Amino acid sequence: MKRYYLGIDTSCYTTSCAIIDSDFQIVGEARKILEVKQGERGLQQSNMVFQHTKALPKLISELPQLPISGIGVSGFPRREENSYMPAFMVGLGYGQSLSHMMNVPLQVFAHQENHILAALRELKTIPKDPFLALHLSGGTTELVYCHYKGEGIFESHIIGGSKDLQGGQYVDRIGVAMGLPFPAGKHLESLALQTKEYEPLPSSVKEGWISFAGPCSAAMRRISDSMNDMEKSNLSRAVFTSIGNALEKMITYHLKNKPVKTLIAVGGVMSNSILRHRMEHYCMRNHITLHVAQPQFSVDNATGNAFGAAFLEETRG
Repeated sequence: MKRYYLGIDTSCYTTSCAIIDSDFQIVGEARKILEVKQGERGLQQSNMVFQHTKALPKLISELPQLPISGIGVSGFPRREENSYMPAFMVGLGYGQSLSHMMNVPLQVFAHQENHILAALRELKTIPKDPFLALHLSGGTTELVYCHYKGEGIFESHIIGGSKDLQGGQYVDRIGVAMGLPFPAGKHLESLALQTKEYEPLPSSVKEGWISFAGPCSAAMRRISDSMNDMEKSNLSRAVFTSIGNALEKMITYHLKNKPVKTLIAVGGVMSNSILRHRMEHYCMRNHITLHVAQPQFSVDNATGNAFGAAFLEETRG
């Protein structure tokens, strides 16, 4: 008899929930991107909390009514001391309340772990050996050395990332400056896929840490009101190419000290087809196994939390 597990995630820009069965298959999923006014590049935490509080009950009502055996929820951004963000309190509060009323176990994960688990769901397992996780999103650019300790706990250490702008911020700043809606990732990708010709932008990596501020400034200097569609496409391609160059340089640096056989690439920016292809070819050249979620599950969603809750209960004992 199948059992069912609920996942909840209330991140910076998406309210989401999902149900996964005991075979780790998705049986229901609902999400809503938070509303950002045209021309703006983000939201205040109070606005995130308000929108999550308004959206989550409706989204849960869209899921099938099934007997729930466990709940997984994002309670904080990363599994480290003082990692806190008000937006996650909405999902955590719902999870705690539902867990009590249903009398089912609650598993609290980091939002970063939710992304990793979403990529691992298709494997139906969690690697026992240490691995690298590349987390690339609007609020995060991190290379994390991970070792699963059991009971839903990942021992993780941030070994690389960005020292200034995050990958998603770089993309959004260029996209919004060119008049694209926020978040700009999919719109900038659409432009970039229209050409393979571009004038290169720099990529800055020092001792395994990226700086996106310089490449972003260089890209901003190319933007003008008189840009035609081809110039916009060329610049978009250059932006994603510079990000890909920086990621390869960063990972290469850290593989010398942290040799691993597995790389898990997660986060909304990793739904980008250009960057996914770059990572696929890079890992093939370096004999590394790459795991990425399908593009719709690379962006913020709750399937990782649901899988985490299911995995813990189904493999216990």
